[in-house]
Amino acid sequence: FSVGANLGILFMYAVEQEWDEVDMMVRQFQNTMMRVRYSSVPVVVAPHAMTLGGGCEMTMHSDIAQAAAETYIGLVEVGVGLIPAGGGTKEMTLRVSEAFESGDPELNALQNALMTIATAKVATSAHEAINLGLLRKTDRISINAERQVADAKEAVLELANAGYTKPTPRTNIKVQGRTGLGSFYAGIHGMRMGNYISDHDLKIAKKIAYVMCGGDLSAPAEVSEQYLLDLEREAFVSLTGEKKTLERIQSVINGGKAVRN
Repeated sequence: FSVGANLGILFMYAVEQEWDEVDMMVRQFQNTMMRVRYSSVPVVVAPHAMTLGGGCEMTMHSDIAQAAAETYIGLVEVGVGLIPAGGGTKEMTLRVSEAFESGDPELNALQNALMTIATAKVATSAHEAINLGLLRKTDRISINAERQVADAKEAVLELANAGYTKPTPRTNIKVQGRTGLGSFYAGIHGMRMGNYISDHDLKIAKKIAYVMCGGDLSAPAEVSEQYLLDLEREAFVSLTGEKKTLERIQSVINGGKAVRN
């Protein structure tokens, strides 16, 4: 389906320290994802096989994902030293916020979402993707791959014929601020002390936590999608300036697996 962004162009901009170009590249993709989410017509995406990085983010911003049963979907940007910045981190935060109910352990739910991103977890099926929060319970699964496109067409016509009205951008996403950051930073440093992650993984995980907690807010608050997108983009651009991120990107461009550094 899609394995994400063009790392070659990103690497070129980063090596030349064209930070404004990197920022614009990410901003344009974020804007595209928001146009998908808030389109005046319904959008149904039909992911199948490898659906990684930007492909996963495209899926997450649709009205309905009509996924093939064999869909390998995940936000894998950490593998190349980055964070999901096409709305992926924002969307995972939003989904956890929506799932909060009175008495639910909010930090536990947020920690699970953070770990899905920080470990570049890839679901091995559409059903597992629902459990990870990469697909919603309202998304649909085509068991018969040959029926997937027809199923997707049926889904989009169903939305259109029901009198589709586009959603409005969210301004009430619950974030934890410093309350969550303190807890997450302690857990992340514990993983480093146990040699489960590298120093660079530590830096990336802290960036993810910072975005998902809404930054350095003094108390839990409600924020907008754009607020989280801005935090995503800032974190992404800062990581493209890291030597170890460039080493990871270069190893993938050269045809191998991302180097572990």
